[in-house]
Amino acid sequence: MSTAAVIAIAVGVVVVLGAIAFFTLSRRSDVRGTGALSAETIHSDRPTSPAAEPGSGDLKSPTAGDVEAAGVASRSTALVKTEEPEIVPWTPPDPEAIGASRRHFFNVASVTLMAAGLGGFAAAAFVGFLWPSGTGGFGGSVTVGKLGTIKDGIKQGGGFFYVPEARSWITAYPEEALPSAELVYPENLLVTMREGIVVLSQKCPHLGCRVPECATSQWFECQCHGSQYNRAGEKKAGPAPRGMDRFPATLAANDDLTIDTGNVVPGPAIGTNTTGQEAEGPHCTGGGHE
Repeated sequence: MSTAAVIAIAVGVVVVLGAIAFFTLSRRSDVRGTGALSAETIHSDRPTSPAAEPGSGDLKSPTAGDVEAAGVASRSTALVKTEEPEIVPWTPPDPEAIGASRRHFFNVASVTLMAAGLGGFAAAAFVGFLWPSGTGGFGGSVTVGKLGTIKDGIKQGGGFFYVPEARSWITAYPEEALPSAELVYPENLLVTMREGIVVLSQKCPHLGCRVPECATSQWFECQCHGSQYNRAGEKKAGPAPRGMDRFPATLAANDDLTIDTGNVVPGPAIGTNTTGQEAEGPHCTGGGHE
């Protein structure tokens, strides 16, 4: 899974979950706001017209004294006998009747969906980061092109051909050096060496710097700490513990070269010099032989 795909999935998940959370929080509460009056309270506060005494014909509103006198007259000092309340047996409430409200349900649902989405994104990103790439790109198989085109590129590059997708150098390997190479290198590297090329990792085995070519000496010379290698990547000088690491490569029937950048073969031991190539001019970094 590419970085762009992971980012696109993350953005989609965050947008959907944000919309759900906004929709949930914007819904009106089932409870009225503070200070709101119910319809029953408003109705009870409305003034009512006084009822006229039967046959009196007087529609005049009662005074405060009249209301007080009527209240006193209606009072009684007699004791009122109350009936004993009937004890109702307790029954457990219906779980559905006391279930979560709609607002509570949406809140819980939105939080759950958001947590699930973020968890899924994190899992996908973690797996995508750790899962090795089987095809394309560094860490997998990289098809460079036709062998003839690569050899032309080596000549045009003054003896060096760089492949940025594979983070590799490709140089020519002399046919007369093959007998010595067969005593040093494994078979998966000899496949391309017999075709006249060697595929080298750009990374210096000392501390991992990118090793550039030196056009004047026709060697690889690390500008970080001065390690030097001949054109076949065999160590000549500097603090590196071995020669430049290599990548196996295969040649298809249509002459396409494919580099396996997921399989790093450690470089040859110090002292290996199958080609016998010495510096052909001034060094780009100080030093020379150890």
